[in-house]
Amino acid sequence: MPQLADLIQMYGVLIVFGIVLVEQFGLPIPAYPILIVAGALAVDGDVSWQLCLVAAVSACLICDYFWFRAGRFYGKRILRLLCRISLSPDSCVNQTEDRFRRFGVKSLLVSKFIPGFNTIAAPLSGAMGTQTREFVLFSATGAALWSGTGILLGFLFHNSVDSVLEFLSTMGSTALMVVGGLLALFIAFKYAERRRARARSDIERIELAEVLQLIDDGHEPLIIDARSLTAQQLEAAIPGALVYRACQPEQLMASLDRNRHIVVYCSCPNDVTAAEVAKQFLANGFHRARPLKGGLEAWNAHHNAGPELDPATC
Repeated sequence: MPQLADLIQMYGVLIVFGIVLVEQFGLPIPAYPILIVAGALAVDGDVSWQLCLVAAVSACLICDYFWFRAGRFYGKRILRLLCRISLSPDSCVNQTEDRFRRFGVKSLLVSKFIPGFNTIAAPLSGAMGTQTREFVLFSATGAALWSGTGILLGFLFHNSVDSVLEFLSTMGSTALMVVGGLLALFIAFKYAERRRARARSDIERIELAEVLQLIDDGHEPLIIDARSLTAQQLEAAIPGALVYRACQPEQLMASLDRNRHIVVYCSCPNDVTAAEVAKQFLANGFHRARPLKGGLEAWNAHHNAGPELDPATC
C-alpha cells in the first residue's frame, strides 16, 4: 500500500478533483486540507498547482451547475432536500436565503467560504431565475478564489505541511485510520450540532387537521408566516397569513389578542423557524401559540388546488 504522501504525489490532481467533487455534492468530506497539501507539494514540483487549480474549479463548476439546474426546475423543493441531507443545523436554508436576496448572484464569490451558504447558493440561484451565463461567471470566479486560497496557504506554509506529511508517511496505514477518525469526529460534531438545534425547537406542534377544525368551528386561528423574505417569493403564503417579518415583533404582538389561537408556519425542515417564533409568542403571553407540523408543505399538500391570496401585513 503506497504511503499517504506518495499517494498524494502520484495522483494529486485526480485526488483534488475527486475530493472537491464529492464535497460539493454535499458529502461531509472536507476538501480544503487537500488543496493546502497540493499547494505545499507544488513548491517542490511534486504536483502542478495550475492543474490542481483547474481540477478544483472544474469540480466546483460541475456540482454548482448541477444544483443550479435542479434549483431552476424544482425550486424550493430542492432547497428543502439539501437541508434535510445536510449535516448543518435544520435552519440552514432559512438563515441564508435572505443573504442571497441581499447580494444576489455576487454572493457566489464568497459562498464557498461560508458553511451552510455554500449548500444552497447554487440551487437558490436557479430558483431565483439567475441567468445561466451570469451564474457560470460568478460561480467560476468564486470557485477559483476558494481553491486558489487553499493552494496559496499550502505555498505559504509548505514547511509545516511537509512536516505533517512526513510524519503521516511514517505511520503507514495508521495515518489513514487517524484521518478516518478525524472525519468521524467531524461528522459526530455536526450531528451533535444538529441535535442541539432540534432541542432548541422542542415545542408541541399543531397538526393541520386540528388547524382546519379550529377554522371550521369558528375559532379563527391567526396564522403567522415565519419564512424568510426570499422563501415568500418562491412560494405563495397561506391565504390570510400575517407576515412575521413585515414589522417589528413587538409591534405585531402588541396588536394581537393573547387568548387567540396562534399558528406559526415556515418551510424549513423540522419546522425550526416556526418553532422558534412560536416560543417567542409563548414568552410574551400567547399561551395558545404553536408551530404547524409540516409547515407550508403540509398545507399545500392538503390544499393542492386552493386559491392563492396575498399575505397580510401589519
